[in-house]
Amino acid sequence: MEKKKGLLSQLWVLENVHAFFSRSKKSIAFVIIILILVIVISFYRYAVLPLGDQRTPKTVDIPSGAGFFKITTILSDAGVVTNKPFFWALAIGKGAAAQIKAGEYEFTEQMSPVEILNKLIRGETKHYLVLIPEDINAKEIAERLLSDRLINEKEFMKLITDKDFILSLGLEEKSLEGYLFPDTYRLDRSMTTAGIIRILVNNFKEKMTPEITKRAAKMKMTIHQLITLASIIGKESSDSTEKPLISAVFHNRMKLGMKLQSDPTAIYGLQENGNDVKIVRAKHLKSDTPYNTYRIKGLPPGPIANPGMDSIMAALYPADVRYLYFVSKNDGTHQFSTNLASHQKAIQEYRKNRK
Repeated sequence: MEKKKGLLSQLWVLENVHAFFSRSKKSIAFVIIILILVIVISFYRYAVLPLGDQRTPKTVDIPSGAGFFKITTILSDAGVVTNKPFFWALAIGKGAAAQIKAGEYEFTEQMSPVEILNKLIRGETKHYLVLIPEDINAKEIAERLLSDRLINEKEFMKLITDKDFILSLGLEEKSLEGYLFPDTYRLDRSMTTAGIIRILVNNFKEKMTPEITKRAAKMKMTIHQLITLASIIGKESSDSTEKPLISAVFHNRMKLGMKLQSDPTAIYGLQENGNDVKIVRAKHLKSDTPYNTYRIKGLPPGPIANPGMDSIMAALYPADVRYLYFVSKNDGTHQFSTNLASHQKAIQEYRKNRK
């Protein structure tokens, strides 16, 4: 009888232990399910909800060659990523870890992590609208690009005279001066210095239509001579209505075998030699450089600036006039003359007014 009671007692204990563990397993499973739901909901909310309500953009630079975890750290340090594990999971889930593109980005707190990640995948980098004005030289272009930290200035100035690089652009000139077409460009910091130069030169090549080439040939000019003359016209006047008149003066002089005697060519030659000339003096016009048209006959060896279409068309279509001289009126325009006596009289008049 005692043995029977002991056996029943043991069975009772075993049944209760089994029931306890059954209830525990159900409880653990329930807790796990709840935890998973909490994590899933938290992850979903993290992925789709904005970081905050601030509209002020944060600029983040993703360097070329950076790995995914390095990129995440950069974004976290900038306050763009607030939960690294969730961001990692989101990126892995989208298969985006290896698709993020280098460059400079702008993010706001009003963006969600999904939007941030999509922007990185698409490579929607920050762009700069850069205006390259007509008739400025390569050094001035470099300064404008450098102001937005888009280029390496030393590399830029080296490349524009690099023979192999110039050949790779389909040109055979000694310099790219004149071939960096003035326009408004949409650029970003992921672009290389060489890449930006290529964009400017390709734009120039697109502008040189068959009609322009045909007209230049009719005027007995190569494209290089055309751009050289256009660059001088552009440096002499910024008034588009005057440029055909200035072009006529230079065309007329060349036909007569006269020197062009253009001040900007003398200044450019000095600047090429490292001289910073701001005010034109009589001594500058006597400088012995291959660009100084007070000393050489005809055109200089190459452009002295990067002309726009106004200057190029003026070089191709000079006004039908007999002018051989012009002098500044000190108001941005010029007085034109057909003979030296009239020219000298105009010089005296406008110099007197300037004083």
